[in-house]
Amino acid sequence: MSISEEQVKTALKSVKYPGFTRDIVSFGLVKSIGIDHGEVKVQLALATNDPNVPAAIKNDAERALLGIEGMRSAKVLIDIHAPPGGAGAGMAATQIPGVRHVLAVASGKGGVGKSTVAANLAVALEQTGARVGLCDCDIYGPSIALMFGTRKRPTATEENKIVPIEQYGLRLMSMGFLLDDTSPAILRGPMVTRYTQQFLRQVEWGELDYLVLDLPPGTGDIQLTIVQTVALSGAIIVSTPQEVALIDARKAATMFDKVNVPVLGLIENMSYFMSPSDGKRYDIFGTGGGEREARRLRVPLLGQIPIDIATREGGDRGIPIVSEDRQSPVTAEFVRIAETIRKTLP
Repeated sequence: MSISEEQVKTALKSVKYPGFTRDIVSFGLVKSIGIDHGEVKVQLALATNDPNVPAAIKNDAERALLGIEGMRSAKVLIDIHAPPGGAGAGMAATQIPGVRHVLAVASGKGGVGKSTVAANLAVALEQTGARVGLCDCDIYGPSIALMFGTRKRPTATEENKIVPIEQYGLRLMSMGFLLDDTSPAILRGPMVTRYTQQFLRQVEWGELDYLVLDLPPGTGDIQLTIVQTVALSGAIIVSTPQEVALIDARKAATMFDKVNVPVLGLIENMSYFMSPSDGKRYDIFGTGGGEREARRLRVPLLGQIPIDIATREGGDRGIPIVSEDRQSPVTAEFVRIAETIRKTLP
């Protein structure tokens, strides 16, 4: 029984890139397949500085190939080269023209307030004097349009570039600007990839010091597309103090480590609640979790954002707390984090 190339590809699709949920075939790592009387040779190419990544892929791929009926021998060769700019696992990650730093705000799970953090951090960076853009990369669940209180529709230039929406001194792009409130984004993987690439590559961002990316939760296709499309300067992980959130935050940090994107630090959101009636502090989701996790990951704990009624109300009304109330303790914490980032990524 002869072995077909399709059988080989099917077997390789069971091999995940370390840290991701996507396989090495859809990742574009398979460059050639040779089959000769039951002997298979596969050539892979990847960009990484981590020697554990190619070793893991080689072992998993050869094990998967040997499971094919009629396989006599399987050999996997890997061409390894350094990632462009030292960042990203993808083969074509490059800088966005005019943008000095691309900063990803990520979380391992939903519900930790990542978009609230991304929105207020972007405003805080702008208030320190930086030129800032914010791209909502959550194609299925966009929230930046609501949090910035605008339903404007983007226009296009003569060169067919998308003109971002401007609000509170920021340049914004989100799927929320393209859909009605009740319209879901019903898209398959390739279309999600296409929209993500368009938001990064076909938007007229202009000259920016920082482009903040509000990533969806998890380690799926959109995250993979981003590291393949643009060279990230760094990532910030958002979590709440409880262990169930920190476990997933760990996975997100590991993903960025696998693709050579530096994790700049961890932000502990919903860190505590300060009662407005008596000034008593309540650690609703536990205490010290963010600090312990930051030590485990060997990254800084950038800040601790409390549960705050005004912050929630501002997000619902489309006015980020950092823009609305500069005297708020929450605003002070975001500005402090922004100043730290500016020192790290000048």
